[in-house]
Amino acid sequence: QVQLVESGGGSVQTGGSLRLSCSASRYVYKTYCMGWFRQAPGQEREGVAGLYTGGQPIYYADSVKGRFTISQDNAQNTVYLHMNELKSEDTGTYYCAADPECPKSAAGIAGFHYYGQGTQVTVSS
Repeated sequence: QVQLVESGGGSVQTGGSLRLSCSASRYVYKTYCMGWFRQAPGQEREGVAGLYTGGQPIYYADSVKGRFTISQDNAQNTVYLHMNELKSEDTGTYYCAADPECPKSAAGIAGFHYYGQGTQVTVSS
């Protein structure tokens, strides 16, 4: 069973920063693609960022390129999403997700088979 443990999120003002964390078992961390998708009320899921911890590729949605960075900690089996220059449109529930197959683009992260409980990110002016 794939379990993903998320932490982070919260409320910030426009232009602020947050960091999300996602921990997995070593097997999942080493062999699956991992990343985040988000969902705002009334909207569809949007793949945000993802990577394969064993190397390339790394994915970013166009809407977050240059502002968000995904990173990994191999000792902790943890993937991080560093979110800078946050905008109101970044508001939503962020889900850590994993899949044994890597997508062709960030959009595919929204379809990952396994995901965590979600964490809320609220950006206000």
